[in-house]
Amino acid sequence: MTHGIPDKGALTRPAERGAPVASAAADAERAALTELDRRIVLSTQGGLPLTARPYAAVAETLGVPEAVVRARLAVMLADGRIRRIGAVPNHYAIGYTANGMSVWDIDDALIDAVGERVGALDFVTHCYRRPRHLPDWPYNLFAMVHAASREAALERVEEIAALIASEFPGACRSRDVLFSAGILKKTGLRIGG
Repeated sequence: MTHGIPDKGALTRPAERGAPVASAAADAERAALTELDRRIVLSTQGGLPLTARPYAAVAETLGVPEAVVRARLAVMLADGRIRRIGAVPNHYAIGYTANGMSVWDIDDALIDAVGERVGALDFVTHCYRRPRHLPDWPYNLFAMVHAASREAALERVEEIAALIASEFPGACRSRDVLFSAGILKKTGLRIGG
């Protein structure tokens, strides 16, 4: 470019410079998949149908083959548009009425290792790292346990404490347990129709 006038190459179209140009058919196909993905999310965001073949039921509702629904869900999982597909049992209905969120003040140098180990315990349903809010809240590791009674939940928390003390001596500075006082309805993000 000289004196503010672009050279001839800068004025050419992308295809003339060797850049691929998407075809109208490819654009239309991508738009159709995006719309189908949106319809799949809308039809499943409240939960999968309680049938022996939930993906077939979704597919029938959307007017597409079951294999397409499964494939699109796999793509959305792989690219991160949806994070997971899983069952969410009502732990109260199955007898687990004591919900104890154990909170731990773990040495920052060890928290990832401790968290992985605690999260792998079969009775820990949620385990995650959270920032401290000093001076009032020193806890940086949370681990949820469900049990039929407070005493049973506290026994599980003692198991966690024993594991941390034996495998990561000195890593835990303090801990506590917070019990649920009521049930709140859990929902994920909902997109509009």
